[in-house]
Amino acid sequence: MFQGFADPARLIVGQTGDKKTMDNIRKELYLDQPKWKQFVLYLNDVSPIAIHSTQEIKDKKLRGFFIGGEKKLGLKVPYLRRSYQTKKDVIDVLMEALPGTLMLAIAAMIFATIIGVLLGVLAAVKQNTWMDTSSVFASVIGISAPSFFMAIVIAYLFGIVLHPYTGLNLTGSWFDIDETTGQRYLTLQNLILPAITLGIRPLAIITQLTRSSMLDVLNQDYIRTAYAKGLSRRTVVFKHALRNALNPVITAITGWFAELLAGAFFVEYIFGWKGIGKVTVDALDKLDYPVVMGSVLFSAAFFILINILADILYGVVDPRVRLQ
Repeated sequence: MFQGFADPARLIVGQTGDKKTMDNIRKELYLDQPKWKQFVLYLNDVSPIAIHSTQEIKDKKLRGFFIGGEKKLGLKVPYLRRSYQTKKDVIDVLMEALPGTLMLAIAAMIFATIIGVLLGVLAAVKQNTWMDTSSVFASVIGISAPSFFMAIVIAYLFGIVLHPYTGLNLTGSWFDIDETTGQRYLTLQNLILPAITLGIRPLAIITQLTRSSMLDVLNQDYIRTAYAKGLSRRTVVFKHALRNALNPVITAITGWFAELLAGAFFVEYIFGWKGIGKVTVDALDKLDYPVVMGSVLFSAAFFILINILADILYGVVDPRVRLQ
């Protein structure tokens, strides 16, 4: 039996709940069952294909298509249970936070990809010059610095010290609320600092991968042939060399994008950015177990989907890896 504040039933009803109410909650959450059965029932809840009774479908407000009698086989939206704190379905809590994480991850990867690829190409083309050395040195620093440390430094520097000049806020989400009407409106200004912070490490890795891959490609025979045909340096570098050097870069981009989508926990928390990361950290602080578990499953699903997307992109960028 759970003891103290870690008891889910106690977290739901508070300190004033009576024993009968708590016993009913434990029964509803399957906490009165053996551990192995709790695990099986949880898998049944989160699985998109599962078997539920008519009463379960009604009580849990399951969404999907069900067939059968008292026990129904269904294709459903995974049921991640309800938050102990807000009493809302976990899937709804995560979907509310998803736009913020998507926006932040996309902005960070656009910043990291554009700057990283350009710096990598520049370092490869200008090999053994100060441009090459500077790019490699900066990328090493970027890889070495943890995101949470960079978040604190950037937040303090641009959000406090240089705030009168930058106008950037220390914290803030992707929306603000109009004090007069109470309506929410989009504010992309708050996106700048967390996006740059989150993009530093993938930028550094993309820079080094692009440089290394470009150096290999630039030494190939077909590149020398392209120059011999009289093509301009820009055409050879960007049309012929870069395209064939992008496969390892795509791996880095998709891998980092999956990680950022999964939740940039500390960056979102430090900048007060409402996303899956901040929601998860808040849930950990409040011992809101269903939200934490739902967030982990959400993150795992993103990793799988993004990796599938990476395989598709390989074929688009490099015809040599397309399946016949």
